[in-house]
Amino acid sequence: MAELHPYPRFSLAERDRRWAAVRKLMRERGIDVIVVPNNTGHSTDFQANARYLSHVGGGGDADIAVVFPLEGEVTAVATSAAPRWPCVQDWTSDIREARRAYGRATVERLKELKVDDARIGISGLGAGTRTPEGTILHNFWLGMREAFPRAEFVDATPLIDEVRFVKSDEEVEVLRKSTQIIEKGVEAKIEHARIGAVDWEVWAAAMYAMMKHGSEIPVHQHWMSGKNPVRTLTRPMFRKLERGDMIIDELEASWIGYRSQIVQPVFVAEADPVHKELIKIQREIFNTVIAELKPGVTVRELSELTERAGKKSIPKSGPAAGAVGNLTMHGRGAGDDGPIVTNHSRNARDLEAQLKENMVFILKPSAEVGQGAGKYICTWGDTVVVTASGGKRFGTFPHDLAVSAG
Repeated sequence: MAELHPYPRFSLAERDRRWAAVRKLMRERGIDVIVVPNNTGHSTDFQANARYLSHVGGGGDADIAVVFPLEGEVTAVATSAAPRWPCVQDWTSDIREARRAYGRATVERLKELKVDDARIGISGLGAGTRTPEGTILHNFWLGMREAFPRAEFVDATPLIDEVRFVKSDEEVEVLRKSTQIIEKGVEAKIEHARIGAVDWEVWAAAMYAMMKHGSEIPVHQHWMSGKNPVRTLTRPMFRKLERGDMIIDELEASWIGYRSQIVQPVFVAEADPVHKELIKIQREIFNTVIAELKPGVTVRELSELTERAGKKSIPKSGPAAGAVGNLTMHGRGAGDDGPIVTNHSRNARDLEAQLKENMVFILKPSAEVGQGAGKYICTWGDTVVVTASGGKRFGTFPHDLAVSAG
């Protein structure tokens, strides 16, 4: 093995745990080999399974494919394989050169494994948490079909999801570290959100703080500022902040590829009176739900609990009268983790999913009031872990609106 560069890494014990868990399910489901195609889409979320199985990856253009057999050596397929990847991880020693033809190199490895009549599982052949059409590239798929016409191809996405969605103690600590990095970004956002500051520069200060403290890029970082914004954009604007402006965002940091998330609304100099009332309702909902993040509870039960908690805490008069509570919660980890529930994503599979100890989520319910242009949405969120006694926050910020010095 090459001399390792000073990057943070998961342990060999973590590798052995993952590989054993995946291979156990492969045996149960009769799968001889799993192929994970390269795909760095969605801030490398779609590359998560390749990095999860091989520990090869990191960086925005780190396309990696993986061949994971039921027995024998795991293979990673990469471009500039020899100079880049043996020196950053110690899990996988068989790293093949792709020269950007990842499917072709994968087929060559599969031929070595003699899988002509095998059952081949493909990660991304079917739907993932936010990928209803899968993630495999067309020519990658055609190359395997043409090379192995007698093989049976099945979707391996649910199998890897089943292992990934429950975190080891080591993964939990990595996500806790990610949260600590995000909080540095939140601190910078509050500090720089002054009257007259350029929105883009405030965003840049938050991103710089996270990069300075170890976050990889790219990361998900939706952002919006203005008078009562209700929906983030995919990037900030070049507008000057005004007194009473609100910044809403979803900040993530990537530590060894693992992304926690924090949602912390910030007001410039003074907070909107409606949001001051809505955060009280939102806080009550959050505290009610986090207390029930226990093994065996279903996502559907948490959604129903959110509605009940919202109704119980809504005042009969004032600016928050008539508000409603909605649950948004989804897995955090190496990429597109689940289960997930939002206003728009409420499929039966996720709603019926039962929580397990060491599942990690971003919990960010909302309290909403009004309609159309007069609508207000107050959302605050932290990354939390499921335990036998209820959910535990990773973050340390007070559960409240943040207001800059102005």
